[in-house]
Amino acid sequence: MAVLAGLRHIAGMSGLPLLTALRYVQPLREGGSLPAVVDTEDGLYVAKFRGAGQGAGALVAELIVGSLAVLLGLPLPALALIEVSAEFGLGEGDPEIQHLLRASHGTNIGFRYLDGAFNYDGYAAGELIAPELAAAIVWFDALVTNPDRTHRNPNLLVWERKPWLIDHGTALYVHHDWAGADEARMRNPFPLVKSHVLLARAGDIEATDARLAPLVTDDVLDRALANVPDDLLLDPLFARGVSTGDAARARYRGYLRTRLREPRAWVPEAIRAQQDVRLNPPQRKRARR
Repeated sequence: MAVLAGLRHIAGMSGLPLLTALRYVQPLREGGSLPAVVDTEDGLYVAKFRGAGQGAGALVAELIVGSLAVLLGLPLPALALIEVSAEFGLGEGDPEIQHLLRASHGTNIGFRYLDGAFNYDGYAAGELIAPELAAAIVWFDALVTNPDRTHRNPNLLVWERKPWLIDHGTALYVHHDWAGADEARMRNPFPLVKSHVLLARAGDIEATDARLAPLVTDDVLDRALANVPDDLLLDPLFARGVSTGDAARARYRGYLRTRLREPRAWVPEAIRAQQDVRLNPPQRKRARR
């Protein structure tokens, strides 16, 4: 219990609520991360676990990208840190779940569970996303190099007739190879934007860039990065080349500042991709469920 109390103190330095996982409700068998609905003192959350295959890096990306999204006014389910104790989930009979939970003691993350939400489909719910919002999401995903908002896997939920962004664990993939992250690589275009589910629907991306880029100030970056607790940033299976949380945050801060520096090559790349997709719209594909 002393160890968990220490983790609670460290994680509590974040601006996010720190909740305790009280009951394992249901696994969500999507992809390889095996998230789950868990009950907390604040109700139901979708928890993502540090012991999953993607490790702590995916949780760090979720926290940074999710926090930035909220600070820029993009719709995201309420985000929280979720503390998993050694006693949590002991009654689960599935060996895979037991193994995952044993590897996830300490700080994990969660998003408010949106009961009744469904996966976004542009043919059924496209009118619920205004072109200005679609352009903001495209721009944001290109900034944070999020490859995982496609027609096959939109990572957009519709709840109460509004869109909600989820699943950003594959973004900021530079953090898997900081040693190779020179300035040229940081400033590279983001060609995967061509597969973005909202690209054809998006409004004026150039105007969106002019509106949003000035909003990502040093203060905004610092507030987003402050939401990531040290024990995730310094997870021994993920952290490389840094010994303090502040040093780890400085790398992300430098990376995002560099991507935001003009000229931003990823903006004209997104505009070209939008022009192409409007000329050659993709065939309809079934979204992942």
